[in-house]
Amino acid sequence: MPLYEYIAEDPEGGCRVCSRGFELRRPVDRAPLEACPLCKKPVRKLISSINTPKVAKPLSVSDAKSAGFTVLEKRDEGTYEKL
Repeated sequence: MPLYEYIAEDPEGGCRVCSRGFELRRPVDRAPLEACPLCKKPVRKLISSINTPKVAKPLSVSDAKSAGFTVLEKRDEGTYEKL
């Protein structure tokens, strides 16, 4: 189930939970939450930041071999040789 973030539409009028924002796990097919579960004030869904891996440099042949991959190099038309 995905994790959704919500915050009160009026942070000063909401409870301590929705005024700071909260996370909630909900099924994808369920409609977005419209009210805080505690104080029943209106909330809106936030767009969450995503986490992507950062690759600093391209992998070398030795890095690929140490990770357990088989490294092949193309020699002729359709012929590959294991390095």
